[in-house]
Amino acid sequence: MSISNIFGIAGTALNAQMVRMNTTASNMANASTIASSPEEAYKAKRPVFEALLTEAQTNQGAEHVGGVKVAGLATDTTPHRRIHDPGNPKADEDGFIYLSNVEEVTEMVDMMSSARSYQNNVEVINTARELMMRTLDLTKV
Repeated sequence: MSISNIFGIAGTALNAQMVRMNTTASNMANASTIASSPEEAYKAKRPVFEALLTEAQTNQGAEHVGGVKVAGLATDTTPHRRIHDPGNPKADEDGFIYLSNVEEVTEMVDMMSSARSYQNNVEVINTARELMMRTLDLTKV
């Protein structure tokens, strides 16, 4: 494994964690939205990651075996909460409104976890860079 692979693998991890943070931010932004039916209510999104274990799995966006790529976004199927609020203009014919299925506490834990993973991968890049610099210093006479 060459040193460039370290940067590439850590780069794919940084990209994956950025997608995770953006998805979490989108979920948090829509946490308090309401709708007239469960079908119209905001459904939380979850990124799906895929480990790149073989050359056949790599592509232009993630070209290093050992890295990770975002395979897609899945929709959370957790049931929506329903509140009886007949005075609300979005209430259905029975007087209910439907909240998004976003759990703020879960989203905050997910955001802290993705931020920590991002920081760890930045540290990997910094350590590899420092090792490269020390190797260059050894070659100086």
